[in-house]
Amino acid sequence: MTETDATGSSFSIAVVGSGGAGVMTIGNLLLDAAAQAGFYALMTRSFGPQIRGGEAGALLRLATYPVDTVDDAYDLLLGVDWKNAERFAGEIPLTAASVIIADPAAGEVPPEFSGAGARVVELPMQQLAKEVSGGRPNMVALGALAALIGIAQETLAEVLDRKLVKKGREMIQASLDSAARGAALAEDLHVGFSLAAPAPGEPGSRWSITGNQAAALGAIRGGVRFAAAYPITPATDVLEWLAPALPKVGGALVQAEDELASINMALGASYGGRPSFTATSGPGVSLMSEAIGLGVASETPVVVLDVMRGGPSTGIPTKSEQTDLNIALYGLHGDAPHLVLAPNSIPDCLFTLQWAVFLAEMLQTPAIVLSDQAMGQARAVIERPSDVAFLGRRAVVQEIDPEVGYQRYALTASGVSPVALPGTPGGQHTADGLEHNEAGTPSARAPDHLAQLDKRLRKLVQFDYGAHWAQIEGDTDSPFAVLTWGSTMPTVRDGIARARADGMPVRLISPRLLYPARPDAMAAALEGVERILVIEHSHSGQFTRYLRAEYDLPCRPETFNRPGPAPKIRPADVHERLMTWRNSHA
Repeated sequence: MTETDATGSSFSIAVVGSGGAGVMTIGNLLLDAAAQAGFYALMTRSFGPQIRGGEAGALLRLATYPVDTVDDAYDLLLGVDWKNAERFAGEIPLTAASVIIADPAAGEVPPEFSGAGARVVELPMQQLAKEVSGGRPNMVALGALAALIGIAQETLAEVLDRKLVKKGREMIQASLDSAARGAALAEDLHVGFSLAAPAPGEPGSRWSITGNQAAALGAIRGGVRFAAAYPITPATDVLEWLAPALPKVGGALVQAEDELASINMALGASYGGRPSFTATSGPGVSLMSEAIGLGVASETPVVVLDVMRGGPSTGIPTKSEQTDLNIALYGLHGDAPHLVLAPNSIPDCLFTLQWAVFLAEMLQTPAIVLSDQAMGQARAVIERPSDVAFLGRRAVVQEIDPEVGYQRYALTASGVSPVALPGTPGGQHTADGLEHNEAGTPSARAPDHLAQLDKRLRKLVQFDYGAHWAQIEGDTDSPFAVLTWGSTMPTVRDGIARARADGMPVRLISPRLLYPARPDAMAAALEGVERILVIEHSHSGQFTRYLRAEYDLPCRPETFNRPGPAPKIRPADVHERLMTWRNSHA
């Protein structure tokens, strides 16, 4: 159990098993029960690369305060079975103080786990499940885990009643009976872990939500009313959430035959005046790149959510990595300025997607938003996010003077030209990927090309993005600054908090807007900084290279980077690196 301060503590649990063993069911139900009991929680999911079956891991952290990152090690590991569980060893660090719960009928604990010196206790999950008609070992495990962390069986029963209602009364009763047997034996395990839960929040004051769900909700709140996409891990959850949600607000989702079709459908709907969206992962972005360039050239807004995974090529579909940064920034051929954004946490997925739609519509350009598997498929119990109202809308021509005519790509001071939607009298124009003059007529003349290049860049760099461009925290007078981005930010924040407790003040800067770069804002954020540490989840240091290319940094940055899938950067790693950094600076 990790003590954070005089009033807060957290407890980390890992549950592993083969595909079909009900590991994710345990994780989701335990998270829901913990939330109902008043805890905050975070659950990350880990899978093997198989399409069906394979190993699965539910990794939870329960706390008396909001949590948005995994801890350094796990207090408890429960194996429903151990088939291929050793593949998770790098993702589930244990210590000598950890406890492993194992079913003697499932075989020996893999040495990759037992070698950590953790104490092993036995829970006969398969045997207890057989004592119940329709019983299942995973429900025995659920009951034991709930009891071990102090969740009342009444609370667990309420969650099972609510979550399994579609399974029928017999299944619910079998689950309740199985959980009761696990709970009855929990005391005999002599594990001794318990958290004093805070008082539950007011109804509606807390949400249980994944990063992908938050992103989908943010898109709808931003005004998206059409989505087209092709399923791909780990972005498919976004589409599954949008499919029933969009019709409720007068929108629609189409499952296209591939990524090329989906991005072009989204562009077509946007050309017709509907804010549009698609979600994919790295391989899909590769296929969409030419069409995104079409959106740049024709000044047609569209939002592309890239839930990143390990690459290159098919890579590691079920594991996380921050390695699509280069293609998002520079992957379009020609000079094709566009928006690139990245949320910094699960709640921030909602805000950033809503803001991305706002910016794409206002600036009439594609926006690529970079989330990742670690954040997109993680579920958290969070405080209800504040409602944010973005009132911007696409500049649309309402009436055209036939004496003057219409110029779709007029060279305005802002770089944004009002668009005539299809059907507007006198608003006929060409909108394709060819370079053009102000009227939209294709042109290969150098003056037209230069004028349109300047226009497309001007509208992005001149726009006032305000304070939303980055999340800036910590001690703004410190000579030490840590720069990070995306899902790595909560881990870095935790490590910086520990460094501060040890007397080392540090600034934290995590850009939410990656392109266009904001040199003046970054210079202000780094004023007085003498050393910079860049932390990222990549092998080649893509974020470090981006910072050095786009910003005039006050010093040469040092890099702390790791690729996925494991070992992942943890708060203790950040804390240790900062302490070493301080000592070398002294």
